[in-house]
Amino acid sequence: MLIEPRPAADPEITALVMAQQRELREADGGLDGQVTVTHDDIRYLVFVDAGRAVACGGIQGLDPCTGELKRMYVRPAYRGRGIGRQLLAALEGLAFQQGYAEIRLETGSYLPAAIGFYTSCGYAPIPVFGEYVANPYSRCFAKRLPVAA
Repeated sequence: MLIEPRPAADPEITALVMAQQRELREADGGLDGQVTVTHDDIRYLVFVDAGRAVACGGIQGLDPCTGELKRMYVRPAYRGRGIGRQLLAALEGLAFQQGYAEIRLETGSYLPAAIGFYTSCGYAPIPVFGEYVANPYSRCFAKRLPVAA
């Protein structure tokens, strides 16, 4: 098992994002959500097991000091193995390397497992920001990254 960077156009990233969006549509009862696309300005990491990408996530810049965690997803068959925590730690490392002092993220109020996961990893609730302000189901969180010595 390893964590590696992949370009946004990688077919396994696309497949994971599509699976994530299907699962989100089922969870939210079919609310209009984000379209199933990847973004070229997101730096993606994947968790690879036996040659197959089974989890993904990315960091997108909001401003020079802040990154946003995007598209964090672990295939259901691979959950409960610590993959999400390992991937999140690697994404935080990537954000730190990019010079970000803070990571923000958005998730849905109807995803208590995701909220529990992020809060258990040190993310604290913040006011809804950016494109999520108009969505009454959005819940946003942030985590300060360590300062470089």
